[in-house]
Amino acid sequence: MDFDFSAILLALTVLFGVVWGLDRLLFYRKRKARFIAAGEEYRDPAAVDWARSLFPVIFVVLLLRSFVAEPFRIPSGSMMPTLDVGDFILVNKFAFGLRLPAFNNKVISLGEPKRGDVVVFRFPGYICQDDNGKTVRSGDITCADPHAPVASQNWIKRVIGLPGDTIEVHDSQIVINGKPVVDTQIGPFKGNPARPEDNELLYYNATVWSEQLGPVNHLIARMPARGPTPPIPNARVPSVVPQNCYIVMGDDRENSEDSRWWGCMPEENLVGKAFMIWFSWKGWGTGGVDFHRIGTIIH
Repeated sequence: MDFDFSAILLALTVLFGVVWGLDRLLFYRKRKARFIAAGEEYRDPAAVDWARSLFPVIFVVLLLRSFVAEPFRIPSGSMMPTLDVGDFILVNKFAFGLRLPAFNNKVISLGEPKRGDVVVFRFPGYICQDDNGKTVRSGDITCADPHAPVASQNWIKRVIGLPGDTIEVHDSQIVINGKPVVDTQIGPFKGNPARPEDNELLYYNATVWSEQLGPVNHLIARMPARGPTPPIPNARVPSVVPQNCYIVMGDDRENSEDSRWWGCMPEENLVGKAFMIWFSWKGWGTGGVDFHRIGTIIH
């Protein structure tokens, strides 16, 4: 079940703030006078007491999550080997500007994504054409129902193409503005066969490569035996990246549903820039806490 935690925090902040504020404005003085007249110790009604106690706490949490840093958990292997399943990461919420909580509207611009950045964003949906030939975003990958609702989910990928770039992608080979992306094979992937995400990479004889995207050097995984991936350009992705849009891909190149499948990622869907792993859990019996990953800066 999908839910927006920021929207819940915002709603609770407004609810508790309104209850506390209206009580102080309309009822507090008369109620206190009655207690004094009766010679009793003053106390707020339970609802008001809860609102007064919880409002500042939830408000501070909302501010921190909305404008400073927000924690996320990595649920899939699409960003391996950079990010592993069970990694808990921190996302810089002001790297690309300040946005209103829940609504995600940018109010202050502080920067734009750079090539190689690892970004969290709201999944925009698959680019489809409706019955009138209008381009829409759908939750249906087949586009059989172009108006299917798009799941409210946060995804994480790496920025490959910037607005105005000319991009070509064939399997794991990337060409940006006519220049092939430099990559170097490091060796075979090594992992724990007991972990499903590692086992898939081992089954397909995955190899680990070092890739240079602008100033960012990072690792990717390749497993061509798993099968082909959509090229760029394709029906959903033109060769030239549209304005206010970005081409994003996972570091596990053959196991990532990314811009190759659903189109470019609109700037308005950005949530923030991932910058650190603060905890890593590989599961009971399959590694437990991975202390070596804790504190790792994300490149």
